[in-house]
Amino acid sequence: MQDIHPKHKEVFDTISEAGRAVDQQAYVVGGYVRDYYLGRLRDDGMDIDFVTVGSGIKLAEKVADLLQAENLSVFKKFGTAQVKYQGLELEFVGARKESYRRNSRKPIVEEGSLKDDQLRRDFTINALSWSLNEENFGELIDPFGGVQDLKNELIRTPVDPKETFDDDPLRMMRAVRFATQLNFKIEEKTYRAIEQMAPRLEIISKERLLDELNKIVMSPKPSIGFALLFKTGLLEQFFPEMCTLHGVKQVQGVSHKDNFWHTLEVLDNTAELSDDLWLRWAAIMHDIAKPVTQRFEPGTGWTFHGHDAIGAKWVKSIFRRLTLPLDERMRYVKKLVRLHLRPIALVSEEVTDSAVRRLLYEAGDDIDDLMTLCRADITSKNDRRVKQYNKNFDRVQKKIIEVEEKDRLRKWTNPLDGNEIMETLGIEPGPAIGKIKDEVREAILDGKIPNEHDAAFNYMIKIKDTYIKNN
Repeated sequence: MQDIHPKHKEVFDTISEAGRAVDQQAYVVGGYVRDYYLGRLRDDGMDIDFVTVGSGIKLAEKVADLLQAENLSVFKKFGTAQVKYQGLELEFVGARKESYRRNSRKPIVEEGSLKDDQLRRDFTINALSWSLNEENFGELIDPFGGVQDLKNELIRTPVDPKETFDDDPLRMMRAVRFATQLNFKIEEKTYRAIEQMAPRLEIISKERLLDELNKIVMSPKPSIGFALLFKTGLLEQFFPEMCTLHGVKQVQGVSHKDNFWHTLEVLDNTAELSDDLWLRWAAIMHDIAKPVTQRFEPGTGWTFHGHDAIGAKWVKSIFRRLTLPLDERMRYVKKLVRLHLRPIALVSEEVTDSAVRRLLYEAGDDIDDLMTLCRADITSKNDRRVKQYNKNFDRVQKKIIEVEEKDRLRKWTNPLDGNEIMETLGIEPGPAIGKIKDEVREAILDGKIPNEHDAAFNYMIKIKDTYIKNN
């Protein structure tokens, strides 16, 4: 326990004092100790976990008193408490044994010793602890060789992995998540147990599963995690559509790329360009409907016509099943999946203002993210082709900027509203109003008239007779 932040040392000294006052042993456990040995500790905004042999609530109350911390939260149902102090969140729990019934998501919890508590930890690297007791303050307690596993960059369970995963199957997802975040390997016996027990994931709530999945998505190189999820059989349990992307068909000696591994490349490329969770989900979903649209056309080869539109339709149902939000974030992903081929169609030398206007109209404020996704979708191993694709996208992006500056379509609204049309033309509410607005919009997008009220008003007067007579 050397070279830790003075504020952290102050907290540890105070907890040691509190432990003596309430006659309970106390320990720093889990992620803080692990990250210390990985050199990943931060000074502020951290969660630090503490285990005590006795009541976690009782120890937390004494700590809050000694630190004069005003923010103490007690969770009697779970026997835990939290103290917030100078940007730190200090979590306290009594040492316990924990196991799951065969078909239940709720654990059976009993009081236990420090050894019991370490035995219930998911991985050896998370079972490390430091004593905060007077007789051996700062001593590392590492019963399962967690420090050596950190050096070996290995994810391993402290007891038989089948027992660990049977107790809480979510730990299989956590194994993949830690392997992804830390770029560690999963130890062979632990890996084999995940393969064998993947169906056990079905008892885990979708919300808990999604929390781990999103941490994988947000890792520096998420393909590591998705490859592990796929190879171990975990992905099939909750996201079969993504598994279906895997595989290559060949007809008349012509094959197509494996869309599963292509998707992971696009996801990694996106992760390098953006920390936005929902843009990364758009990368995951962008080709999701390719398997159902796959056709071989002699003379042309493999086609996937309509996979953008069908994929966009699938977004809502997949989000619902995974308990992802069904709000504007889902609509954002749906839009990007639907539009992800559009910029590619604009890379010809003769890209028109009209085509760019329509793309701006449909993409709106998400045009920049759409272009990021399109660049991430370039996964060719041919450097010359990659440079050419990027050069083409540079040209499209320049054209988008020029058209946007001139026509202001990113947040476009029709210059005419229904009330003005009815008052000017003296007509009642009905289909004619919508049709007039639609034709005004098309005239603006086609460049027939500028995106201005007066031009739109004059155009309405010009076309009014057609719609008033026919309606």
